Order: sequence, then structure tokens, then C-alpha cells
Amino acid sequence: MDIAGYIDHTLLKPDATEEQVKQVCREAREYHFASVCVNSCHTGLVHRELEGSGVMTCVVAGFPLGATTTGVKAFEAMKAVELGAEEIDMVMNIGALKEGSFNFVERDIRTVAETVGEWAILKVIIETCLLTDEEKKKACELAVRAGAHYVKTSTGFSSGGATVEDVRLMKSSVDGRAKVKASGGIRSLQQALAMIEAGADRIGTSSGVRIVQGSLKG
Repeated sequence: MDIAGYIDHTLLKPDATEEQVKQVCREAREYHFASVCVNSCHTGLVHRELEGSGVMTCVVAGFPLGATTTGVKAFEAMKAVELGAEEIDMVMNIGALKEGSFNFVERDIRTVAETVGEWAILKVIIETCLLTDEEKKKACELAVRAGAHYVKTSTGFSSGGATVEDVRLMKSSVDGRAKVKASGGIRSLQQALAMIEAGADRIGTSSGVRIVQGSLKG
């Protein structure tokens, strides 16, 4: 298995420096990760550093709370695409889902999906640690209906990260209509493989190098 091809090599810390972002890009080029995932202020830098590598530029929107207005999420996503982002990981409006405002949640996602259009892959972070199983299923259904390409477990900034059980539930919920990204707390090869076995199509992690090196030792 080419596990590097599953990995979104991630640096989302608020104190990330330009040099740290460049280092992550160098690692991504060396190990041929799927993408480098960063905050939107680093979009242009990452796009330039990855040019010609085959590694995609992935940028978050409405991160990490999902509580910005729809227009702000769409604008952030659009600007990221203009600066070279090929993937957008947006955070769903979690409070709206929990209060049953399903039309709003779907419209929030759809607006971003229509904004990035055919220029970028859209992943929707549903923050599984804050949801019941029924809410997770509903979130996946709304994301699929709104045009998302992936549903994603976690931001890594809340009370929990990805679990095998959640990945299985999300995979079943999308039923082949979208893919699943597991993220949050995945730091070892064993964890990454368990997520892939459960149905994850992509792994978001800041430990990509460690995971790949672990696979090479095996």
C-alpha cells in the first residue's frame, strides 16, 4: 500500500511560521503526500512551494469552529482557490445542525460547493466528537446533497479526533456518494491503517513523515 498517497500533510497551528510551512512542503514533495493542508494565509506560499510536485494545496475555510457566516466561508474558499488551492476543507455549522436547522446547513455547504465549482475538491468537516450518531448520519447526508466530495471527521481543535467507529459510520452514511477523510489524533502507522481499513480515503495528520517511515520499516 502506498500510504503516503492517503495523507494530507497538515500544519494548522496558529503560530506556524513561513519556514515551518516550507518545511512541511519539502516533506510532502519528498514523500509524495496527497496534499499539504494549511490555513488560508499560507495558500500562495504552499502553492508556489509545491508547484510541479503533484502534491495538492489544501486550505481550510471557516476553521476551526464553522461558526462564520456562509458568505465569509465562501469568500475565504474563493480567495484560496484564486491563490492556488485545489482542495478546500470547510467546517460545517455545527450549532445549526444540532438545533435542527438542516436547510441552513445544506445551504451553507452548497454555497461553498458552488463557489469553488469544478476548481477544487470540497471536504466538509462535521466535528464528530460533538455529534450523536444520528447527527453524524444527518451531517453526512446534508454534505452529500449539497455537493461535497468528502466528509471529514474532525478539526483536531475540539474535544476529540477521528475514531474507527466514526469512519465506519460515515462510510456507511455516504454509501459511495462521497469519500471519507479521517483526521484528528492520527499519529502512528497503526492508527492510519485502522482508519483506512474502516473506510477512510484520506488521512489528515501532522505526523505524515512518522507514519510513512513506519511503513518503510515494516
